[in-house]
Amino acid sequence: MSSLVRYSRPLSLPSLMDEIFNDGFFSLLDREITSTSWPRVDITEDKNAYHLKADLPGMSKDDIKVNVENGVLSITGEKKEEKKEHEKGRFYHYERSYGSFSRSFNLPEDTDPARIEASYNNGVLDLTLAKSEKAKPKAIDVKVK
Repeated sequence: MSSLVRYSRPLSLPSLMDEIFNDGFFSLLDREITSTSWPRVDITEDKNAYHLKADLPGMSKDDIKVNVENGVLSITGEKKEEKKEHEKGRFYHYERSYGSFSRSFNLPEDTDPARIEASYNNGVLDLTLAKSEKAKPKAIDVKVK
């Protein structure tokens, strides 16, 4: 299970090398490398919400389930195989994967589970995880006496 974790820079080969040589290898221990996790997600944050985008190409929205329970957001589903028989009954090249998947994330404490919104368009699941009102910064007027 992953947590929504802020990173100062995305994981890439140059940033990975920079972290290893400048910050030390052990600074990477708090970062889970999910190169084999599917679906792949991007998580961003603004002052009002966290935004999670998951790539789910070739799926219908009916094949995707989003659930929140006990502070854990889960994305589950199944990508069905599109096997087509060719004249001689064999594939020449077969790389796309099919089957069930599940990704889970611990929600930050400032997330309001009742205000999570989801949309699915062009193979991308877009979740908006609204922050609770108490977590948002508030301006306080200072009166001069």
